[in-house]
Amino acid sequence: MGEHEDLAGRRTRLAAEMERCGAWPADSPWLREAFAALPRDRFAPDRLWRWDGWAYVPLDRAVDPGGWADELYGGVHSAAVTQLTGGLPSSSLSAPSVVADMLDSLRLEPGHRVWDVGTGQGWTAALAAWRAGPGRVVTTEVDEHLAALARARLSDAGLDVEAVTGNGTGGGLPRGGPVDRLHATYAVETVPWSWVAAVRPGGRIVYPWGRLGHVALTVADDGSSARGWVQGLAQFMGDRTGPAQPSTGPAAYARVRADAEPEARRALDRDPAGLEDWHLRFALRVAVPDAVLFTEQREDGQAVLVHDGDRSWAEIRPGADGTPLLSQGGPRLIGDEVLTAWSQWEDLGRPDLYDYGVTVTPDAQWAWQGDPDTGPRWPIGTGPEPAD
Repeated sequence: MGEHEDLAGRRTRLAAEMERCGAWPADSPWLREAFAALPRDRFAPDRLWRWDGWAYVPLDRAVDPGGWADELYGGVHSAAVTQLTGGLPSSSLSAPSVVADMLDSLRLEPGHRVWDVGTGQGWTAALAAWRAGPGRVVTTEVDEHLAALARARLSDAGLDVEAVTGNGTGGGLPRGGPVDRLHATYAVETVPWSWVAAVRPGGRIVYPWGRLGHVALTVADDGSSARGWVQGLAQFMGDRTGPAQPSTGPAAYARVRADAEPEARRALDRDPAGLEDWHLRFALRVAVPDAVLFTEQREDGQAVLVHDGDRSWAEIRPGADGTPLLSQGGPRLIGDEVLTAWSQWEDLGRPDLYDYGVTVTPDAQWAWQGDPDTGPRWPIGTGPEPAD
């Protein structure tokens, strides 16, 4: 079987898998056609990177076309790493399900003017252009090398898209004035006000929010604010020009803890298995945004590890009699912060992640739950506290 036939089969299988798992948005049937017309392999570089458990190893299309295609079409929820910087991923082709979900959240219509912030390989800009029409999409990429490659791919696909090199986070309006839709492909904890100012009143901004979740904001009629609901659990690479997000995984935890002994230890009266609930995980992300939490299987059972990327850490693991024990250390008792947020989530009735939203003004940003005006609030970033 030739590569062309093999890729065609993988595209068909991906579309069928999207159907089986309900990943095709019902309100945006155009996405099926766009995915078929502009498959992700047309925008993939000839080298991808696969994690082998120890490090990222290259998969070259010319050397191992099957392995390359396996990585590119790993599944509806699987991203493909397309670039490393300092041994860590710095660009990727996002998971098909997440791309579809975010473009559905954008509520994109023909004729809309779109700013795609973070071109990467150019795939999302291409899909947006397929919907919006010729000359309606401008895409910005801070990496000049990536911008040039994406520009060539977009041209080869016959798409009229303006692809420019620049810092989308810190820049102002793209050429041509305000846009109807802004679609960001990298994560920011706080929304640059320049994004809100770039979108017409009533327009939408869809962006990955920090380490976990993506949000769709609608700009107010007077342009003085933007707010909207959480849409899903996307995990994207962070803004390369902004503050670094805490790293995840055992190695990051080990760096934070080093050889420190616990400064506090106590038994818990709750089952740490509850932390496997992703709605709870999202609530913790809102209330303790710098807390990185993950689980690790050890000889004595499953451990829950938490750190803040700096010097504070916590660990929950079974004691000798099976009772969960919390150990923690560092300048702050981050384990207690997580447990307090857990209790707050339960007191709120265990809301799901779609019951949270974000409000952005020129002076402050905050998350809320239930109701944007009367629900509980949590400040975002280091700006002023939200007003009651």
